[in-house]
Amino acid sequence: MGNPWSWAVLVLSVVLVGFSAPCVAHRQPNFIVILADDVGWGDLGANWAETKETPHLDELAAEGTRFVDFHSAASTCSPSRASLLTGRLGARNGVTHNFAVTSVGGLPLNETTLAEVLREAGYSTGAIGKWHLGHHGRHHPSFRGFDYFFGIPYSHDMGCTDTPGYNLPPCPPCPQHGTAARVARRDCYTEVALPLFENVTIVQQPANLSSLAARYAREAAHFIRRASDSGRPFFLYLALAHMHVPLEVPSLPPSASGIYGAALSEMDALVGWIKQVADSQGKGSTLLWFTGDNGPWAQKCELAGRLGPFVGAWQRQRGGSSAKQTTWEGGHRVPALVYWPGHIPANRTSSALLSTLDIFPTLVALAGASLPLNRRFDGLDVSPVLFGWSDVGHKVLLHPNSGAAGKYGEIEALRLAQYKAFYTTGGAMACDGSTGPAEHHQPPLIFNLDRDTQEQEPLDVASREYQAVLPAISRAYAQALEDIMTDNITAADYSKDPAVTPCCSRQHVACRCQVPRVHPAMPD
Repeated sequence: MGNPWSWAVLVLSVVLVGFSAPCVAHRQPNFIVILADDVGWGDLGANWAETKETPHLDELAAEGTRFVDFHSAASTCSPSRASLLTGRLGARNGVTHNFAVTSVGGLPLNETTLAEVLREAGYSTGAIGKWHLGHHGRHHPSFRGFDYFFGIPYSHDMGCTDTPGYNLPPCPPCPQHGTAARVARRDCYTEVALPLFENVTIVQQPANLSSLAARYAREAAHFIRRASDSGRPFFLYLALAHMHVPLEVPSLPPSASGIYGAALSEMDALVGWIKQVADSQGKGSTLLWFTGDNGPWAQKCELAGRLGPFVGAWQRQRGGSSAKQTTWEGGHRVPALVYWPGHIPANRTSSALLSTLDIFPTLVALAGASLPLNRRFDGLDVSPVLFGWSDVGHKVLLHPNSGAAGKYGEIEALRLAQYKAFYTTGGAMACDGSTGPAEHHQPPLIFNLDRDTQEQEPLDVASREYQAVLPAISRAYAQALEDIMTDNITAADYSKDPAVTPCCSRQHVACRCQVPRVHPAMPD
């Protein structure tokens, strides 16, 4: 099978040979945001000693700052990504649940993206990987502030492929001929193939999952080279397919921890050489921020990630998941590393309460740009925390429902210092098929995370501790809801129309493009 990182070494050698002398005199820093999909807090060796597959990420942690109390803004794909790119919760920006293959809308057009702000400030902007914020019309990333886009419009399990990879349940490959038998499978897309875009053009359908990681790697490197050659600062948003199913790891030998561990090793290698490519353009000129969109997808069993200590034991005792889609820590507490040599302290661990919401205002501030007017932001400029000058983050952090019990987008949990209050629980599927009963809590369940990271035993409502903290939590919750209600909020269009499904050739079964098979990156 070869060395696990052979493709990365090959691509890196090509990239470094092709680059001219690094340009290090940017007044504005370059930014790379790497967003992993469905990654667990415990999938990072620096976080969880049992994890052995992430030497490059662990090195990144040793050379930068690791954030151990860092959270995604939502617990599923579209809302989390919308919040990262706007700095606003779904209750404000309108994106409260996932968009579909047939979705007409996307992230509302009156919401301003991070890419739009940075491009206005002089940045070259690129998005590579998964989008999932609308693909029809002007919702496409090419119209949301990105000069260049290469990737897929939604999750890579939302279309059939010829290389289905590992999924639970397994999905069949795309049909080859119109007369071929169509096999219906639960949670499988069998009628339309997964498209791969370059800007607004479909360049491959079905996308080849076996080469997708290498394609992303090559295009990311080329984007960095082009931007560096232009003399402009750049913003690269790299949204990986890892660790979402189906997992596809053809180039890797079996891992001691199975298919998931092998895929984790591949992701680790990819992040490691992205760091090397960035450093080759002038070490210290690029800030790299690695994090995840939400926690592991528990119903995928052995193909799901590791929660670490954040197991949501109270929910598990009652059935159902305590990970992706939920407001338990396992659903939204994600790995986070920031690397910027010469600016951000090395080998530092911060316990500041931070969120993917903070990426937008922080990068805007570091670029010397201004936040959009006439709206409020849930994210903070946390550059003092990045620089090691402070370890104070959010006083209050809100957690919306992302597909479990309750209404999409509603604030179902709240964090205040070490305390976490739940107003609704249950409703997300676990590996064993259970979902747990939907329960509404008034007064709320309150956990002290300082001594109960597993969220196993809520405070006794009659205890002094509960009675002391409840008024502050109730005030914070009421103030947050009032702030949202009086803001300039928008609503996303979730209507569907099969006619907007990306399809490069309706004359061919599954929308197949008659183009040569695209192979992993090779020397130019």
